[in-house]
Amino acid sequence: MAVACASAGFVAACASAPLATYDLGAADGGFSARRERPGQIAIYEPTALPPVDSNRIVVRMGQDQIAYLSGAKWTDQLPSLVQARLIATFQNAHIGVARLGMLADYSLRADIRRFEFDTGRMQVFVEIAAQLTASSTGRIVGGKVFSASAPAPRDDGGTVTRALDSALGDVMRQIVIWAAPRI
Repeated sequence: MAVACASAGFVAACASAPLATYDLGAADGGFSARRERPGQIAIYEPTALPPVDSNRIVVRMGQDQIAYLSGAKWTDQLPSLVQARLIATFQNAHIGVARLGMLADYSLRADIRRFEFDTGRMQVFVEIAAQLTASSTGRIVGGKVFSASAPAPRDDGGTVTRALDSALGDVMRQIVIWAAPRI
């Protein structure tokens, strides 16, 4: 993939102006997550390849051309931010999340495949592959790819990040609803 440094108002770390900082939210508890048993889950930091594994907001400008959104960044590296929001989403659904040093019945590992604004479609796309593993046996309980999109009618930081936040919320709800009956 080629990383473009400047095009259509998008800049890839070339500008010296301060970047506006944006955050992501957890999906609220306003959804149903059916559970069979009261297990705890450990949620690992998702993996991601560059350029997604950064604190910058990825813009797709063509099939093989990407850049970063001009003047905008996330509050943290995206994988760390997504992990924190996944943990909060599971907690909002009243599912026990094991913290460092605690024993968990299951573990959730994820890979952020897409987290970008597509200028050709004026939409954002979020795609996360998740795998649930039984901690006692190491057996894979299940795996699935979750995705969502949302319109982003303008290419400014506020509009794009609100759309990404909405799409991520949809994906996190899907993950919790899928995982809950298995833990």
